[in-house]
Amino acid sequence: MNGTVLITGASGFAGSHLLEHLAGRTGDQEPGNRELVAWSRSTPPALFAPLARWQQVDLADRNQVQRALRDVRPSAVFHCAGLPHVAQSWSDTAAPYAANVFGTHHLLDGLRRAGVSCRVLIAGSGAIYAPSHQPIAESDPIAPGSPYAHSKLAQEQLAIRSLREDRLDVIVSRAFNHTGPRQTPAFVAPSFARQIALIEQGRAEPVMRVGNLDTERDLSDVRDIVRAYALLMEHGEPGVIYNIASGIGRPIRAVLDALLARARLPIRVETDQALLRPKDLSALVGDAMRLREATGWEPTISFERMLDDLLEYWRAQA
Repeated sequence: MNGTVLITGASGFAGSHLLEHLAGRTGDQEPGNRELVAWSRSTPPALFAPLARWQQVDLADRNQVQRALRDVRPSAVFHCAGLPHVAQSWSDTAAPYAANVFGTHHLLDGLRRAGVSCRVLIAGSGAIYAPSHQPIAESDPIAPGSPYAHSKLAQEQLAIRSLREDRLDVIVSRAFNHTGPRQTPAFVAPSFARQIALIEQGRAEPVMRVGNLDTERDLSDVRDIVRAYALLMEHGEPGVIYNIASGIGRPIRAVLDALLARARLPIRVETDQALLRPKDLSALVGDAMRLREATGWEPTISFERMLDDLLEYWRAQA
């Protein structure tokens, strides 16, 4: 993967981990002969500023996107920008469409108008599938159950249309749930870890406030997810959809219990009605066989290390 590589949403959760991976900071990827260009709507954190040439670009601004693409002329684009949160999509149903659909349209249309020939990886979501306790393959039923999931399905359709009509070299990934350092506590695993860290430091009462603990999720480490993105950019087939998942389903209760076992003092658990979603998928577990066959990808970070690193991150932040 040489030339100019563009990452949208590069200061976000997955985008920042992908940037570190491609820059060689994590030690599992050679930087190669490439320039990294990072798009963000705001000034990048000092931790990532030296890793790329940063540009402040708002994907909601069609003209700004087109001008920036004419300047960058990337040979590869990792499209990680967007609104990622299922629960928050219920409180503002328009926001995920504005970010995930219109932002993607402006990017793909901008590439077409600028005459840029490059490969684009769309960071999609396994949330578009119908719930299942069995590992879900790419051909299994689709039934998006939230405004977020609907927006991610629409994003995919835009990508496939660009492949067929504009002949853009597009690959679509569907990552299942993932977590790790720097993920906002609006998500369940970092919410648990942050609460534990605050309680340990005496900044909160020893009560863990939780939502639905009975749902089952396929939870991977974000660093494994972004490795899959990089491998798909190199080896994926245009127009093909690839799940990224561990294939292991765990109840959210198991994630909570594992984190509580790492806590340095006893913590009581209470259900908070405000944390319950209007609609919650009972189970979502992915089958990543197609990804494995195409790239040789396998998860390398264990469930235990993932939670250790997540909790240590929030202990450092508390």
